[in-house]
Amino acid sequence: MLLGTWNLENLYRPGGPYGPNDKAAYETKLASLTAVITELDPALLGVQEVGEPGALEDLAGMLDGDWHLALSAHPDGRGIRVGFLSRTELRVVADTTAFPAKLRPVQEDDSGEGVSQAGRGFLAVTTETGAGSLTVAVSHLKSKLLSYPGGRFVPKDEGERARFGAYALYRRAAEATALRALADELLAGEGRTRDVAVLGDMNDEVLAATTQILLGPPGSEFGTPGFDRPDKGDAVRLWDVAPLIPADQRYSRVNSGRRELIDHILVSHHLAHRIAEAGTGLPGAQAPRLPSVGPDPAERRDAPGSDHAPVWVRIG
Repeated sequence: MLLGTWNLENLYRPGGPYGPNDKAAYETKLASLTAVITELDPALLGVQEVGEPGALEDLAGMLDGDWHLALSAHPDGRGIRVGFLSRTELRVVADTTAFPAKLRPVQEDDSGEGVSQAGRGFLAVTTETGAGSLTVAVSHLKSKLLSYPGGRFVPKDEGERARFGAYALYRRAAEATALRALADELLAGEGRTRDVAVLGDMNDEVLAATTQILLGPPGSEFGTPGFDRPDKGDAVRLWDVAPLIPADQRYSRVNSGRRELIDHILVSHHLAHRIAEAGTGLPGAQAPRLPSVGPDPAERRDAPGSDHAPVWVRIG
């Protein structure tokens, strides 16, 4: 079974303020996404940046066979949300933006006002596979690409850049904490026997503090001496599959010429010991060929495909 995550990059139908300018550009984008998903052939694919439910339906309609869809009911201010494409029927078990009860609101801009929920919903589903029940949560944390008042992508000065970088980090850390709280609910202390995965665009790299929040108790990651040593943390821990991805493929986006792995799949103990392989792009292919993105996402409005590579694991 192949489980994956992919940021589809502004999947809107044409004619709106964010999607392709015309039908031809939209159809080219859909064809490019379809080709990748067809070759990837996932059993379950978590997706991000779905701007319109109808656009995901259009994409599913271009794929061979029957596909089941689930979308969060909590888009952000420009309408993007997370969801799933699945070969098997899905049952939604959570769709939330809530911060944990003891986490206070965090500052998001110069007004000083705080936000007390995630900017986009976290969606969790359960499906039945050949190996039993699988529960997966998909997420899209606050972006590192900064925007400023008035729709600007360029700061007035370095003080503004630093402040808004901090605001974004506050948001991303709070959202990672909320996602970890959802993971705790899904694991329910049964990670040794329960198949649970948390995946999506985390907007930061493997060793970033926000990504590390998602792991739970330390001491037993892939490639560490503690991996094969059972401990009490196994019941609630998540394992990031990043170390299992070949080193030359260990990136999912290129930002200003620098390769970054910001899309992640984390799995419970029961899944961690059944992973056959992991990768980015397409199985059996070379390192992903991706465009380098800059600070202004509008520059890629009519670009085909996505600026992210899918990240995937094959589970035995």
